[in-house]
Order: sequence, then C-alpha cells, then structure tokens
Amino acid sequence: MENKKFKKRVTALVLLFAIVGFAQNQNPFTLQIDAFYAKIKEQKKPQLIDARSTEEFAINHIDGAVNFNLQTENYAKYAAQLDKTKPVFIYSIGAGRSGQLAKELLKNGFLEVHDLEGGIAAWIGSGKPFYTNSKSKLTLAEYKKIIAENKAVLVDIGSRYCGACKKVKPVLEAIRAENGTNLKIVEIDLEDNPKVIADLKTVKVFPTLILYQNGKTVFKKDGLGDLKKDVDAALAH
Repeated sequence: MENKKFKKRVTALVLLFAIVGFAQNQNPFTLQIDAFYAKIKEQKKPQLIDARSTEEFAINHIDGAVNFNLQTENYAKYAAQLDKTKPVFIYSIGAGRSGQLAKELLKNGFLEVHDLEGGIAAWIGSGKPFYTNSKSKLTLAEYKKIIAENKAVLVDIGSRYCGACKKVKPVLEAIRAENGTNLKIVEIDLEDNPKVIADLKTVKVFPTLILYQNGKTVFKKDGLGDLKKDVDAALAH
C-alpha cells in the first residue's frame, strides 16, 4: 500500500514539474496575429510599439506605432509616456527585441503587455494594413506567372534584417547548385516586396519557404529548421 502511495506521489510530482516547465517555456504575453489584431481594434488609441531599429521602422511599420526598444537612447523617456494601466502592444521581426521589451515593461508595473507572435511578418503576411515607403519590385501577377511558367519553384520569403533568414542563403546556394535549371529559386524580402507578401496572405514568420511543382504548393516551411533535408525530401516526391 505504501509503495502504491509513493508511486502516486512521484507521478504527481513528475506531472507538476512538466506543467511548470511548459509554463516557463511559454510567454503568456505572446499573442497570435488574429488575437493581437482584435485586441488592438478594441482600443481607441492603442499603445503600439515597434521594437525594431529606426532603419527598419523607416522602411515599413504598422500604422500608429512608435519606435523604440531597450537599446534606444533615452529609453526611459519613451516608456514614461505610456499608460501603465492600459494595454501595450509590441512587435519586432521575431520575438527577440519585442519579447525583451515586453518582459521589462511587465517587470516595471505595466498591467497588460502583448507581444505579436511572428512579428511584422505575421502582420503584413496576413494582409493587415501597414505603412511602407517602398514599392514592390514584384507584383502578385508576376509572381503567379513565374509559378505557372516553371515546373518547380522554391520561394524564400524573409527580411534582410532577420538573423534566421541570413542562414537560409547558403542553404539556397547548395540547393541551387544541386538542381541547376530544374529548379527556379525566387527570393522575396520585406524591404523590396512588402505588397507581394501581403497579397499572398500565407506568411506567418520569417523565413518562410514555399515549394511549387506544376503550379501547386507541395511544401511550405515556417522558420529555418533542417531546411536542406526538408526541401530535398519534397523535391524527391
């Protein structure tokens, strides 16, 4: 009997540690795009922060956002202009700079802070309104024409400011060298082609890789992961 009780206690402790570990690995303030957007729409004057660099912000950003992060000069002055009792909405490219800022604001007494999962990629990629000072070099019609005219097309969607996106480039070169003219590779970045990314309404994070064969999507990968292996496997089918 004692042995059974001991086993039950051990099982309960293991389950408790698993739950605690899961909770610690989650950011309770992180929201997916639909929930993030819905909460913003509830506010008359949403407190929206773009936690990227001033250079990134100048190229494109969400309408109404102010631009600062923990590395910004006079950061405290910007933070002091926010109302701690009202929700604060933050985004960057991924969850790096925005996540750090969210944690800092919560630590300093802000009651409600939300970080956008997928960052600016999720916002623009879902077709939400945004400001940009650049005109897309590629139209959606031209994009579809490339897909239709080539048997196999691998599309790489990202940003030149995205660390994970930079890691994709040497992998693409290896894939290009192995496949030659049998595979058309198209690279689309946010800074040059924001409208196409918005029109596709399929991007949730940078990088996003899409493989088309005979005009149809046969593979889509959100994030980096084992890209070479996954693409090779998709091309083999």
